[in-house]
Amino acid sequence: MEKPYILHMFTPEKNLSPFDVNMALDAGWTSAIPYLHVEPQDIQALVQDAIFSRSPGGLKRTGIFIGGRDAKMAVDMVRSAMKSMVPPFEVSVFADPSGAFTTAAAMVAVVEQALEHHFHTTLEGKKVLALGGTGPVGQIAATLAAKAGAEVTIIGRQLEKAQAMAHLCDSEFGDGQTQIIGDADAHKGDLITDADIVFATAAAGIEVLSSELIALASSLKIAADVNAVPPSGIAGLDAHHRAHPIAGSESGALGVGALAIGHIKYKTQSALLKRMRETTHPIYLSFDDAFELAREFARAN
Repeated sequence: MEKPYILHMFTPEKNLSPFDVNMALDAGWTSAIPYLHVEPQDIQALVQDAIFSRSPGGLKRTGIFIGGRDAKMAVDMVRSAMKSMVPPFEVSVFADPSGAFTTAAAMVAVVEQALEHHFHTTLEGKKVLALGGTGPVGQIAATLAAKAGAEVTIIGRQLEKAQAMAHLCDSEFGDGQTQIIGDADAHKGDLITDADIVFATAAAGIEVLSSELIALASSLKIAADVNAVPPSGIAGLDAHHRAHPIAGSESGALGVGALAIGHIKYKTQSALLKRMRETTHPIYLSFDDAFELAREFARAN
């Protein structure tokens, strides 16, 4: 009898994401087993329990998914899982806390494709504002854009938190390639005047780019929103919009809605879960892998 494909799903939260469970089973995993309230110090024991219960051949049908709501913790857990492997007893690991890695990857990839298609340019040298950017999606979107050569500022309600998150992105996610700035909502009106790109990554139902700010954004090219819950994070933007003209934009800016981003996010997460199931050797998947794949889907879409 063939061994089942077992995905061990770790989260530090009290519940595992039903979205991630559905995605895993639809990607061909036979079983998705939840582990709740998992702390970083638990990773070694859990990983080694998983790897030593099957032969190296059977481990090709075993994987680990890391969820939660904290980007740094997820990355740390992947690193801990890698260190806990004992070759040839080794399994693949994929981190996507609250879908933040695949969502951020999709957002940046769709914006990048829209820039190339409609403005014949790239992210290199563009001024990017990540509004409501202190959460996991904002952190990773800021990091990916900065790695692509953009000048990125994370905007949050509190200056100190925004600066701390910018430093976190540089030190933990940027691989020495980024110099992200943190700033406060109070300065948004000044910063928007020469921004090329806006990422709206605040909590659901919060408008972070008003019609008044859009009117001030004389250099704005693309504004993208990950919030699918009304009201939109960007005034006048519909969740279905994909490179749609933004009302009131004197610069001819285009808007990208949450469902347009979500389409690429879905394809990216599904493909990475399938890649982990189908690989013949252990792989470790994080936001850089998600971005590489999201770029392919965005350009083909």
